[in-house]
Amino acid sequence: MSVLHAISFDVEEYYQVANLRQNFPKADWDAIPSRLSIGMERILGALEKHNARATFFFLGWIAERHPDWVQRCLEAGHEVASHGYDHDFLWDLGPEGVESDLERTEQVLVAAGAPKPTGFRASTFTLTRETFWAMDILARRGYRYDSSVHPVRHPTYGIRDFEPSPSLVKTKEGDLVEFPVSTRKIFGRNFPVGGGGYFRLYPGALIRSSVANLEARGRPACLYLHPWEFDPEQPRAKTSATKAFRHYVGLNKTLPRLEALLAQFQFVGLEEALEESGDLRRR
Repeated sequence: MSVLHAISFDVEEYYQVANLRQNFPKADWDAIPSRLSIGMERILGALEKHNARATFFFLGWIAERHPDWVQRCLEAGHEVASHGYDHDFLWDLGPEGVESDLERTEQVLVAAGAPKPTGFRASTFTLTRETFWAMDILARRGYRYDSSVHPVRHPTYGIRDFEPSPSLVKTKEGDLVEFPVSTRKIFGRNFPVGGGGYFRLYPGALIRSSVANLEARGRPACLYLHPWEFDPEQPRAKTSATKAFRHYVGLNKTLPRLEALLAQFQFVGLEEALEESGDLRRR
């Protein structure tokens, strides 16, 4: 059965990630040399080689300073969506802050030449039961889908009992589709297999078999990665052993594992995959 799977890239610099946020205050970001082009070139090259499309969830902060990368993604046929402005957690922003953060990012993306985004992913999957009010804001602002809920058990984020496949979320402001990052049920528990550190830590065969398992059931996988994960030579920050492990483990494996997936399965952006599966047409 042929299935269009979804792949996405959260476009941010290595110094903007949650695990290193204590090392790099926002006030210092503009003074840190950008390494974005290293990962972006490798990602776009791999996608072109395998005739794949993707969704690029841009931070507004990045799009404002690097509008050329927004243009490069659009010219290559990829979807540009919103990752918020500067990687703040939803619970730190609050409802009014999320509203203004979304608006600011939308304006920046449109100024960079992209259509107004219809897809959103919150920083560090911080759309949880406690911040589910964000769904109302997204629906009111005209978003068609969200990909911020991670249906796993995790100390920071996650809604472990959430539907792991695309599902319709009804809000008082309208409907939108939630497209969670992929998990695999093992011994009755959802294990994260959709990207990030898990993509680099787990055996590549497990990730590929998880996508194949979804394909056999006629369901699209949803994978995510970041440009900094394609940059093994990035500077090493002094942080805790746990945070360092999460950030740096297996960076040299990301590109070959992506290439292996792109060679075996057909990947497109999230909106296209949801259109193909019929999930967006249910709205």
